[in-house]
Amino acid sequence: MEGLIGRKLGMTRIFNEAGEVIPVTVLEVGPCTVVQVKTVETDGYNAVQLGFMPRKLTKFNKPMRGHFLRAGLDHGFYILREFRVEDASQFKPGQVLTLESLGVEKGIRVDVTGKSKGRGFTGAIKRWGFSRQPMSHGAKQVHRKPGSSGPSTFPGRVIKGKKMPGHYGNETVTVKNLLVAEVIPDKHLLLVKGAVPGWPNGWVMVYFK
Repeated sequence: MEGLIGRKLGMTRIFNEAGEVIPVTVLEVGPCTVVQVKTVETDGYNAVQLGFMPRKLTKFNKPMRGHFLRAGLDHGFYILREFRVEDASQFKPGQVLTLESLGVEKGIRVDVTGKSKGRGFTGAIKRWGFSRQPMSHGAKQVHRKPGSSGPSTFPGRVIKGKKMPGHYGNETVTVKNLLVAEVIPDKHLLLVKGAVPGWPNGWVMVYFK
């Protein structure tokens, strides 16, 4: 299995055998339920659709209710995501996948994909790390302005991709090769060394190496 769905609970720290402090992000990964199995014969590729965090069927519209009932489920899920697999015949709708069943162990590397915090419309200093302009006498209300934004007569326009104020954050971000510092299978917890994009209780996708 390529990965599982989870959510970011927050950050903490743990100590290794040498007494060194390791900053970790706590992820609740799984349990995930197989909702649909896609094969080369029917869909053109092998994949498994997983559901995470149960939700009442009455909260869904008719097409989605039918999708879950077709899988033999009496409830739906807040989030559905697909993962590619080499052999789809190993999976069937209703099957529950956990960290323990997939054999996830301490010391492996994972990629974590999440959505970064949205910061709204942001200035060039916060968004791109620009330096402010002089605060001395004579500089009037330009201290945090980006300054000149483009060429003169030719080409007479701002070049595409220019670093300027604008919408910052709320983007899909993947952090690669994070070390799994600890696994707590009975609580479905994965402790990874370092930071993970997103906010507490935000959805994440964990891909195993």
